Amino acid sequence: MCRLFAVTSDEPLSPMVALRALDVMKEGHDGSGVGLLMTDLGGDLEQFKGSPILSGIFSQEGIKKLDRYMMEIGLLTKFKLSIRPSRKPPEGTPKRDVYLIRVYEYPYEWEGLSEGEIAGRLMQIRVDLRRMGEEDQSMMVFSFWPDTIMIKEVGDPMEVADYLGLDRQELKARILFAQGRQNTNYAITLYACHPFFIQGYATMTNGENTAFIPNKEYLLSRGYPGYMGYQSDSEVFTHILHYARSILGLGLEEYKHIITPLKDEELLRHPDASFLRRLKHSCRFLTVDGPNCVIGCLPDKTLFMVQDSKKLRPGVVGGKPGMFAFSSEMCGLDEAIPDRDRKLECQPMKYDVASVDASRELIRKWNQWEPFTLPH
Repeated sequence: MCRLFAVTSDEPLSPMVALRALDVMKEGHDGSGVGLLMTDLGGDLEQFKGSPILSGIFSQEGIKKLDRYMMEIGLLTKFKLSIRPSRKPPEGTPKRDVYLIRVYEYPYEWEGLSEGEIAGRLMQIRVDLRRMGEEDQSMMVFSFWPDTIMIKEVGDPMEVADYLGLDRQELKARILFAQGRQNTNYAITLYACHPFFIQGYATMTNGENTAFIPNKEYLLSRGYPGYMGYQSDSEVFTHILHYARSILGLGLEEYKHIITPLKDEELLRHPDASFLRRLKHSCRFLTVDGPNCVIGCLPDKTLFMVQDSKKLRPGVVGGKPGMFAFSSEMCGLDEAIPDRDRKLECQPMKYDVASVDASRELIRKWNQWEPFTLPH
């Protein structure tokens, strides 16, 4: 199993807060990799809230290819943070040329475009760059989106953090996701490392999705450019979330019903049985199979945790007004928020959705037997 930790805070935090929480859960993950998502940024990058940020790993040739591609489109650099470690990497961590975080200015030609058109172009640029880099391994692009940074690497999370100097002042965020394990079901590749991200939606998963093939094939059949890759059986959780919300216009509660629909005999007793039967039938290829614990983030900065119907993976949510965390284990909460209000803690079960919105005032709990209440 891997271990997961996410935190949402009124005050910007160093990524080390999340990585230290992972470290105290180290008996539950093998220390073979780390994936880090930062959004609702603080520090030096807060001033660029609306500008797209590219994050990834590049060779020197990859930087040249990137610059040529971006210049042709008209995207100009506004700010950059290049991490170029000079010392020997930790054991098991490959030597890289540049870990790049670069903020861009939109082209003049994009003025007047709708949010949807801009979102589509940003996604297509990320996909294009990823494919260009896969030809010669010169570029690994993890995100290209406003207010978002992603860092992934092979190796022990704390050793990688020290090697990259992730405790630097420039890197702070109000929302942090961290996962501590490399992919083990398929080939070792950073594109298989959690968290996964598309157009403001992110998830990370502890578990194994044995419904991966039908999930993947259905998503690929949609013809959507961002539904690609699938070098991990957990990436479909992010894309199903995006599909439910952005394509179908459904809410987080419907997402839960899609990935873990009630059994037919249970639907007989549900007040929304008619709608849920239609949803279950039309989205039957998006039902997952686990066990899986999923932690996710929406574009509006709501964080959530759900379990699948087996509920064999640990997960707890806790904190205090202004700061809440989602963790695989209680000791992760103890490390990050030792002074939390323990009366607020909850451990979502198989029917539950636990969420904290951007106000960070409370944990909202909902289960699949209740009527729909969240706005779409």
